[in-house]
Amino acid sequence: MEIKTLEICQMSGQFPFSIQRQIHNQGDMPLLHGHCFTELVYVVEGEGIHRFQDMEYEIRAGDIFVINPGEVHGYYLQPDQQIEIINCLFLPELIHEALFHELQISHSMDFFYVQPFISEGVRFNHCLNLHGKDADKVLYLLNGMQHELDGGRPGYEVCIRLQMIELMIHLSRILGDRQSGRTEHSNTQDLLIRRIVSYLKRYYNQKISIAMLCKLFHLSERQLNRQFNRYLACSVIDYVQQIRMEKAKQLLAETDEIIPSVANSVGYEDAAFFSTLFTRKIGCSPGKYRELNYRVWNEQKKSVPYGYTAP
Repeated sequence: MEIKTLEICQMSGQFPFSIQRQIHNQGDMPLLHGHCFTELVYVVEGEGIHRFQDMEYEIRAGDIFVINPGEVHGYYLQPDQQIEIINCLFLPELIHEALFHELQISHSMDFFYVQPFISEGVRFNHCLNLHGKDADKVLYLLNGMQHELDGGRPGYEVCIRLQMIELMIHLSRILGDRQSGRTEHSNTQDLLIRRIVSYLKRYYNQKISIAMLCKLFHLSERQLNRQFNRYLACSVIDYVQQIRMEKAKQLLAETDEIIPSVANSVGYEDAAFFSTLFTRKIGCSPGKYRELNYRVWNEQKKSVPYGYTAP
């Protein structure tokens, strides 16, 4: 199965962004693939089947959704079907978190914070579908980014970043409006926890402190701990450790990175501390876990019967 990178997708120089507008039919369908960047997909025209992980969903004109790094997806079209999509591809560093803070808009990113992390079983059944002025504005912003990237004029990187921020805010407003049918209190609290959880999933490998989260999400330490325990039955620190351990297990099983490198990749500078914590949480040392799982993963990888293999 192909794992795409932004270089494959014609990233412009070192700028972590690419955008493509393509028309697909049954003879030209993107089959199952993964990638190491975030992908925003907007369906301009047509309809078809979106294959996501081991599930399938119908998609149609106006649908917009996000695919996270590492997730597998593709499309299936009938002989009489054609679909036009815009793929907006970027790395997290496209817009630094500090810029969100400076602009005081981090609370307005619900579409990108929440939508990619809702449960897979309902994710595309609850896909955001746009129409009318909402669809026109999204298409205008995406076309604007395409124009800036193709033109490459001085300052195009800044223009694309600003247009992306505007797109994020616009989609988050739509998402908020669509969810306003739920009670205000439950909606607010649920979105708050989802926003925090998705932030932790996105930045688990960076230094995270309770004080930083409180400042970012405008909460007291007491409120943060209470809400987290109420919805997830664990502390923030425990949840971060869970994420890091799962990522470490994946790296140990699927790569040959040395253990200090794995520790650093999941947010631990001290490899000895990482090994002690891993052993306590998982029940065996990182080295033993790799010994038990690395060969199994390679055998499974060789036997995968589906997906696209790059020529």
